[in-house]
Amino acid sequence: MTYYWLKAGHIIFVIFWMAGLFMLPRFFVYHQEAEPGAPENAQWIERESRLIRIILNPAMVIVWVLGLILAWSTGAYSQGWFYAKLALVLALSGYHGWLITYHKQLAGGIRRLEGKRLRLLNEVPGIATALIVIMVVIRPF
Repeated sequence: MTYYWLKAGHIIFVIFWMAGLFMLPRFFVYHQEAEPGAPENAQWIERESRLIRIILNPAMVIVWVLGLILAWSTGAYSQGWFYAKLALVLALSGYHGWLITYHKQLAGGIRRLEGKRLRLLNEVPGIATALIVIMVVIRPF
């Protein structure tokens, strides 16, 4: 029964994490449209900070903890699909870190990307999630 609770928790927090990874780049698009120093700019900084602090960071940590416990308890470390999934989750974690860095840049008035590029970056978690689900469900190797 513990396995099912761990798995349920893992899936729930993956959903939270992915929701945040989809929302933050969209916030960036709107944030960049606000004038630096304007009250709206400060509101976007606060919204992004809350999303990171309340949803994104805790969800990612819980996903990692529960995922590693699940991998250990099921012996997934001995299976090829697990390493492909692990590489994808590492890549998503790096993307997460990049988003936080970009948030800090926006908060400091540095706007390096266009809205179009941010909208394209919004596809990263969707593609990674599709590949991860295939690894876990189909287990191609």
